[in-house]
Amino acid sequence: MTARDPFGARLSRAMAERGPLCVGIDPHASLLDAWGLPDDVSGLESFARTCVEALADRVAVLKPQAAFFERFGSRGVAVLERTIAAAREAGALVVTDAKRGDIGSTMAAYAEAFLDPASPLFSDALTVSPYLGFGSLRPAVDAARAAGSGLFVLALTSNPEGASVQRAVGADGRTTVAGQILRELAAENAGAEPMGSFGAVVGATLGDAGVDLAINGPLLAPGIGAQGATARDIPKVFGSAARLVVPSVSRGVLSRGPAVAALREAAEQQAAEVRAALAGA
Repeated sequence: MTARDPFGARLSRAMAERGPLCVGIDPHASLLDAWGLPDDVSGLESFARTCVEALADRVAVLKPQAAFFERFGSRGVAVLERTIAAAREAGALVVTDAKRGDIGSTMAAYAEAFLDPASPLFSDALTVSPYLGFGSLRPAVDAARAAGSGLFVLALTSNPEGASVQRAVGADGRTTVAGQILRELAAENAGAEPMGSFGAVVGATLGDAGVDLAINGPLLAPGIGAQGATARDIPKVFGSAARLVVPSVSRGVLSRGPAVAALREAAEQQAAEVRAALAGA
């Protein structure tokens, strides 16, 4: 399997080999302080480098949160570039969590930044926002398909405020906004084996998704750990689509740093809990 194979195929293989776990790289100020690092570019670099060293050769997915790098300006973005490259070189798939969303040439420029193999920010997948209409994501969909990359589209997020938009009924008077997004994703993934490359972000904290999650693509599931969900919630929330879930954990692993061994132990524990929950589903 090569880097040019579709993201969905590469993700399926990585999850089978390394376990179904995504670990966020979220160097916010409180974590830098907890690790004894300064809240500056040097602390950022040390934090990100340690995460890659500890985890990139053993977890399926690493997910750097772009905002925590961008807050340091161009030097922080340079650290993000190095982090993405180093993590991918070590074998992890990288989902850059940037939640980009716009129309026309602007969306195309975002896609070029993160989904063009020639870009220093080139990632295996990118989080995007569909709230200018799913069709506004077409430049990113096309760029991802051409590069063998993927997208994770915000659908039912773990923050409580999201429901006012995501569960609102759309123009047809029947389908919720989230339901329509999921339908569009299912269409993009139609016929893909073993699964498509266009995933949804669906929070593990939801209790009951209330919509059809069978999109034949990955379901990135934040909310496990600090936000209150556990691995045991996955079968309850996702039902028959649980095999497609990529549980995302950040503070639940990162709070165990900065020791490399402790980060590895925390990630292994989280992965084992997910495997146990899915085995019992």
